Amino acid sequence: MNSFLHFLDFGGHSTDVGLSNLSNNFLYASAVVLGLAMLSFAADLAGYPGRVAREEARRAELAGEQQAVAAEAAGSTTVLQRTVETAPAIPHEKRQWAGIGMALTWLGWLLLAACVVFRSASVGRPPLGNMYEFAIVGAFFVLLAFLLWNLKRDVRSLGIFVVGPTLLTEMLAALIFYTAASELLPSLKNYWLTIHVTVAIMSVALFTIAFSTTILYFVQKWREDIHDTKYKFMDAVPGSEVMDRTTYGLLIIAFPLWTFTLIAGAIWAQKAWGHYWSWDPKEVWTLVIWVVYAAYLHARATAGWSGKKAAYLALAGFACVLFNFCVVNVFIVGMHSYSGM
Repeated sequence: MNSFLHFLDFGGHSTDVGLSNLSNNFLYASAVVLGLAMLSFAADLAGYPGRVAREEARRAELAGEQQAVAAEAAGSTTVLQRTVETAPAIPHEKRQWAGIGMALTWLGWLLLAACVVFRSASVGRPPLGNMYEFAIVGAFFVLLAFLLWNLKRDVRSLGIFVVGPTLLTEMLAALIFYTAASELLPSLKNYWLTIHVTVAIMSVALFTIAFSTTILYFVQKWREDIHDTKYKFMDAVPGSEVMDRTTYGLLIIAFPLWTFTLIAGAIWAQKAWGHYWSWDPKEVWTLVIWVVYAAYLHARATAGWSGKKAAYLALAGFACVLFNFCVVNVFIVGMHSYSGM
């Protein structure tokens, strides 16, 4: 137990360059595998119209065969009609590319998990001390949430829209946010870092998936409004109402986590700096994000908002998340400013 607390308290530990390089290699491998997963999910979507056409052709063929048999047996139009109505359902085609995409996503997640583990081992602490580490752990939780979600219900049609942003995050982490393995600043060497930042990452992961479902809401709503028949492959994705409800469900889970992030941050600030709130830019934007998502949930629960009005609020919330991570961290100096960029 004491050794575990020592690990959380980030006692002195020299970085291991070899383990750090191994972690980087696992990240690159994960990015390659997720790129292949995206291509597989894209192939699955592209093949959707063909699958539907083949199933309809097979259904019509079977109905014709049963009609012929019924006509020969009875010659009655009533019997014929009843035979067609009770025709057995045609089994759906096996979605081979979707299966390959999910298998590759599992592999990409495992490689990313290895990246996180070896990064942690290289510095002797949880990998939560800078933007690079936040990004790779965030990508880890996004994939984990998607994979667990797919175990409960088939969401493979959303694969490219979840794996895509995750792959982009990995690329940004490797090419822009990368920070060599190093010791933390003294003020960060506290177990509250693990609690506060881990919960923040989990909530941001859910915010990210909710952003993808919000974009899909707008896409599907546009297609429904214009009665689109050109982009038939998008029929594989649930309609706008389902995407709207999915976003709502994700944010119902994410918001309490972000609320805890805000409270835990205040507690940590009191321990580290002697006061709960100092209007630091990072604190302010954490509060702004909380207010925007609170407004979203309040509008849905009390004013009955749904559809486009609610979706615009959800997009505004994620825009604040991106601003907090990509602008406040990099360009605005404060007590939360990251080192090693």
